Amino acid sequence: MAKDRARRDLHYPLLLNWFHSHLSPPIAIISDFFLGWTHHLAKQLGLPCVIFSPSGASGLSVLFSLWRDLPKNEDPEDINFQVLFPRIPNSPVYPWWQLPHGYKNSKEGDPDWEFNKNNMLDNIASWGLVVNSFTELERVYLEHLSTELGHDRVWSVGPLLPPEDDVIGYSNRGGSSSIPCEQVMTWLDSRPDSSVVYVCFGSRTTLNTKQMDVLVSALDQSEVQFIFCVRGSDDRHVGSDDDLGVIPDGFEDRVEGRGLVIKGWAPQVAILRHRAVGAFLTHCGWNSVLEGITAGVVMLTWPMGAEQFANAKLLVDELGVGIRAGESVENIPESSELSRLLVESVSATIPERVRVKGLSDASLGAIKGGSSDKDLDEFVERLSR
Repeated sequence: MAKDRARRDLHYPLLLNWFHSHLSPPIAIISDFFLGWTHHLAKQLGLPCVIFSPSGASGLSVLFSLWRDLPKNEDPEDINFQVLFPRIPNSPVYPWWQLPHGYKNSKEGDPDWEFNKNNMLDNIASWGLVVNSFTELERVYLEHLSTELGHDRVWSVGPLLPPEDDVIGYSNRGGSSSIPCEQVMTWLDSRPDSSVVYVCFGSRTTLNTKQMDVLVSALDQSEVQFIFCVRGSDDRHVGSDDDLGVIPDGFEDRVEGRGLVIKGWAPQVAILRHRAVGAFLTHCGWNSVLEGITAGVVMLTWPMGAEQFANAKLLVDELGVGIRAGESVENIPESSELSRLLVESVSATIPERVRVKGLSDASLGAIKGGSSDKDLDEFVERLSR
């Protein structure tokens, strides 16, 4: 967070000078929601500031409400203290331990905490909001955001994903991988439809020893076909200090022919869109959520932090396209239970599969002349006024 504050202090005067010296300056500022301070830059320049949210509308509703209302836990040792959000649709409730680290692990008055708060309040005060989502997925939350912000300048333009005709090309833009993308696709080509579980916890999450042991044991017991993307110590961001879970010796030999372990970067979009993949064990990062929904795969949810608990609640409790598997380090499932869920997730008869196929069609329709295309056109038209 100190880097974010330093970035603001460094770039604010540079951007201000650039705008004043430009012969044909931009007509608006569009910035990521981690850069809420651009709201003040835009006001100084007399321009509209539009915040882009890579998170969904449901998760963003929780974040806005959290930093605006500032709920308190008088006993920080009580990690199960219930935090209510009555103004948000469906009135969600979260235990204290599920709130973002930047909120619960710092104190009011600390520089990082104040920066986070002001950043979110500046986002709320900005002229407009663009969300990577689509109306058919989060209609009530998009309407809620419009009500809370006090204007109708809220546009959903997602899902923002690679084009269908160049998935492989985009997959090769990631980091290094132990298995080339083409080899992964060949492996999937030999599998039956919807028979493979894809396991990945994002590009910034590593599992601790207990989480890894449970997951490996479950994959062993279930006998499902799977692809498991494993991050290394160099990828660590969210996880448990120095407790880094590792694949045990002999595991890859035992699952040879049934499972594929990718160390490093995985071509996730290409994997999820392959006909052989039927389920996705995910940390519920919003990009992964959209990629899974668009691909039409059932999701086993195991959120780890940030707004991922809100995303999991949306998938499981509201949309009915996900199955709850675990929750961070607080609720690690038994390996036998996770094994059962892995088997269930690739069943052809579960209702989640029917529902997610419907949402997949809706997601593609939204960006092919549907709601997201119309919102994008309206957004451009409003700015051009």
